[in-house]
Amino acid sequence: MPVSFWVVILLLAWGGMMGWHRMKDGTGLPLLAVLGTVAAWYVGDAFYNDYPHNHVKLFTPEVLSSAWWQVAWFLVVFLVSAPMLHDRINGSLKSRGSGVMKLFQHGVDQPMIQRQIKRVFAGCAAVWLFLLFVAFLVLKDQVIYYVFPFLGYQANPWSHGQIGAGFDCFSIVAVYLQLLSATMLGVVLALAADRKVRIQALALCIAAWPFFIFSRTRNQLLALVIPAILCWVFLKLRGGMWKKAAVLLLFFLAINVWMKFIIANRSHTTITAAFQEQGLNLSAQKKVHNEGLNMYEELCWISTFIENGRYRVNWGQRYFAELVNPIPRGLWHNKPLIGLDYAIARGHHITGPNGTVDTTISTGMIGQGVVNFGRILGPAAAALLMSLWVVWLARYDLQVQEFGRLPMYALGLILTFNLGRDITLITLYPFVFGAGLIWWIERRRARAGVGSHRSDALPQQAARQPAAAQPAWGAMTHAAPRLSFMFSEARRHGLRKRKGFTGIRQG
Repeated sequence: MPVSFWVVILLLAWGGMMGWHRMKDGTGLPLLAVLGTVAAWYVGDAFYNDYPHNHVKLFTPEVLSSAWWQVAWFLVVFLVSAPMLHDRINGSLKSRGSGVMKLFQHGVDQPMIQRQIKRVFAGCAAVWLFLLFVAFLVLKDQVIYYVFPFLGYQANPWSHGQIGAGFDCFSIVAVYLQLLSATMLGVVLALAADRKVRIQALALCIAAWPFFIFSRTRNQLLALVIPAILCWVFLKLRGGMWKKAAVLLLFFLAINVWMKFIIANRSHTTITAAFQEQGLNLSAQKKVHNEGLNMYEELCWISTFIENGRYRVNWGQRYFAELVNPIPRGLWHNKPLIGLDYAIARGHHITGPNGTVDTTISTGMIGQGVVNFGRILGPAAAALLMSLWVVWLARYDLQVQEFGRLPMYALGLILTFNLGRDITLITLYPFVFGAGLIWWIERRRARAGVGSHRSDALPQQAARQPAAAQPAWGAMTHAAPRLSFMFSEARRHGLRKRKGFTGIRQG
């Protein structure tokens, strides 16, 4: 391995320690999520895809070393810029401390958190049921296969081509809203303390999840199930870290088996047909190799193509195409296509008049920066984008007591791994739609005069209880104000009474 590889390893280790020490200010977990993404998609590529017999034979030593230096440069810029941007953008919230860390310590059974979970459940259930109604209007008597595809086939009311045409954007929005609501229902199932809410969430998950489980898209599967698993294991499951690690390992093995089943069958048949015909044959999955975990290899191809002139840096055109992706093609017929030039450079061909290709190729989040701005500015641009992503997640951590932040934070952490293939709104749409809905609901509540959206009110009865009778989190907070944002906010800004409950006045 070249020296640049070991520089990458040292930077990952330094970043890991840095993330661990910054757990309390909200950036710790997002930092570790990005570093883990780099380790999996780039360093993991070297181990998983046989570096000595694959990469070394495909590329020159100069290209291999240059690619590792690009990864190292990305890490340097990221580890420097993320804390600086966090201090700059989230400085006014840093005094609250990480709300997620407090939840790790004290659990999510606090009334304030549970009220938010119920509101999230009500909103997501309404969205999914509305989509189900629309699906019924489109599919009629075939809607049963939309909900339970394993009974026959996967009925998809939101089908569209590889390149959206006209107003296919409505179908695309419906898919992402469906994924968002289904993911949030899983988080509610994992965190809700109310037995009635859990039963209702379970029933909706049984109806909403099969559509994505039996699809061919692995990143949607991860976005669907992993947030619920992590929330349940770390915030609800009782026991030590060894027990939690063992449970996570079991979940990982189960998901890995299913993803290998998808890879083995998606090219020649549907997942539902393969499942009906052969079932889940575990012995047949052992030889399946997970495809797509090769972003370091793609980074090497990009450097090779730039050197030999087969590919030219597009100076931000790719990022621009990602930025304008939400604009419907019906309004902008010549809207830029995403990644078509790189797919052609990799040897794939246009198969349709509208620009469809036989295979789409991900460049990786670092390679995406390189195709936009070259091998020096490109990794730095990608690092700045991921730093802003860390700042966004850290802000949700610092505001975790506010409406919808906790489930959105869990979803964002998982989508970070999917961003390793490309920093794209196509991956982030569920998160963006969720953030937009939260913003709209809070604005509506503020205009209606429902009270501050920044903190749910504490029940008056709980506020009048003596310290010994208060819940564990509240009692500990009363004794040590630094452990809780609830009582520190109350102590700092004062309490106000309104209509039978005590609310926290905002400064």
